[in-house]
Amino acid sequence: MRDDKYVHGYSQWESERLHDQAGTLAELLHHDTRYAAGRMVLEAGCGVGAQTIILASHSPEAEITSVDINASSIADASRLLLEHGVGNVTLLEADIFALPFEAESLDDIFICFLLEHLAEPVEALGHLKDVLKPGGTLTVIEGDHGSAFFHPDSEYARAAIQCLIEVQASLGGDSLIGRRLFPLLQQAGFKDVTVSPRFVYADASRPEMVDGFTRKTFNAMVEGARDQAIAAALATPDDFDRGVRDLYRAADPGGTFCYTFFKAFARK
Repeated sequence: MRDDKYVHGYSQWESERLHDQAGTLAELLHHDTRYAAGRMVLEAGCGVGAQTIILASHSPEAEITSVDINASSIADASRLLLEHGVGNVTLLEADIFALPFEAESLDDIFICFLLEHLAEPVEALGHLKDVLKPGGTLTVIEGDHGSAFFHPDSEYARAAIQCLIEVQASLGGDSLIGRRLFPLLQQAGFKDVTVSPRFVYADASRPEMVDGFTRKTFNAMVEGARDQAIAAALATPDDFDRGVRDLYRAADPGGTFCYTFFKAFARK
């Protein structure tokens, strides 16, 4: 995946959004991911390390190698791991389509929010499968923007979300990929594939979820697609801005927001 195919960009603002997302969703997405002592684990597409520190803290005796194609993200991840005193992770700048590992050399692979950005997710899974030992495990977590619904409803807010979906599709990605994990993993030749939905619900009784996910993760992500959506004539500035304002109403008292992530587990 080339850097220019990452729809959200590499700004400091995006880095903060990723950390907000990881912290808010840590228990929901990661509580059942643990790797035993001595397991050789690859995290593919580690980004700024927001998910890496959670992965490492849950499996402190596993040997984790985290790779990303973007050098600045690797630098950010390195600083984060140092700040948190994480000692069981090795960071590498690498392309998942040209991984620097011998065939069948890894015990486990972990992917979070990567496949949605790839034009050839099955091909990517094939490259990952090549470096996995027979019987090794693959864990994949992806979202699905089409699963978002909220109150108060707004056609403008729904249109703004659709703009993000279409912008990502124009870059070769698929922000609806969560619903496709089962067939994608089967097509790539993995076996024992299971998928579980991870449902996010936020209202005023869950202020940490309202702030961490509704405001700082999802709404911020949609808002970040503004310039690309307008440049592509997917929306007028006024309509897009109204959609974002309406979307933020779901984070106000009386508002609600729902979203579904999908977590898949498979073996080679």
